[in-house]
Amino acid sequence: MTIYAIYGASGHTGRLVTSELLSRGKDVILSGRDPGRLAALGHPQILPATTDKPESLRALADSADIIVNCAGPFVTTGLPVATAAAAAGRHYVDHALEVHHVRRLFDEFGDRAERGGFTMLPDASFYGGLGDLLADAVARGVSDIERITVAYSVANWKLTTGAMATARLLFADTDRIGFADGALQFGFVEPRNAVFAFPPPVGPRTMIAPVPFPEPFTVPRHVRTRAVEAQLTARTFEEEKAFTSEHLTAEERSDSEYTVAVQVLGAHGSAAGHVRGRDLWRVSALIAAESAVRIAEGRVKSGVMSPGEAFDATEFLTALADRGAFTLELPAQP
Repeated sequence: MTIYAIYGASGHTGRLVTSELLSRGKDVILSGRDPGRLAALGHPQILPATTDKPESLRALADSADIIVNCAGPFVTTGLPVATAAAAAGRHYVDHALEVHHVRRLFDEFGDRAERGGFTMLPDASFYGGLGDLLADAVARGVSDIERITVAYSVANWKLTTGAMATARLLFADTDRIGFADGALQFGFVEPRNAVFAFPPPVGPRTMIAPVPFPEPFTVPRHVRTRAVEAQLTARTFEEEKAFTSEHLTAEERSDSEYTVAVQVLGAHGSAAGHVRGRDLWRVSALIAAESAVRIAEGRVKSGVMSPGEAFDATEFLTALADRGAFTLELPAQP
């Protein structure tokens, strides 16, 4: 039987991923740095491990077939946990939003994963991963693509401790990665205010553009385009509870509302699509769990890939919609 190890299992996302995998009858080991918090979860299989003790992470990798890393910020945990997984030849999935970590996994483990017969899937999450999937699905049928915009409208987002640390790191980072004129662009880009017209009932919204999400790095790997930009509603971080939500209950944290929309502009046409739902944390967990199950079942080739590169994006999004993750609207395919 395939064994799934959840690193960061006592955190909010880790608990959701664990619950989803257990509901599917999967064999799960819970891991993280705090033995007491792991024991309090009441699960029979726990294996504490810390990023400053590589031998503990290697013991975790040796005990599982696939590791799902839910412990952000991933600039801290990502490389140590991924390194342990690669050393043991195990599959690896994470929730990373940090584009530099995502790029590093591609650069450092791509050839090794292909040769070793294992899969590494960073950014299997709401931010970044969902946009990567949606961009691929919407872009089908559009030729000579000039620009892809991935726009997130998020309200009532209540950040966890790890998410707050990640957000602060992201927006303080001046070493950005973008994609324009058909090539990766490096260096700081001054954010601007833009307006994106979301489908009703959201409508036009003021956006922070660009935001330092992974789509400009990941989307061009599987969609031919000259430019990719990610945007986020300006109001998201203006809401009072966004950064004062560290100790909320899971139920209180679940009432976020979102629309993620993609606009694809081509030289000879355009296309748009979106997903809409509640509780972005649950969507993150579903993306990670669904990805891990498909990888463990041998439905993904070896190597380092983004979600939109690893899966048939339309089928994957439809499978999530069928599980009640969100409503899905995609353009009709020719």
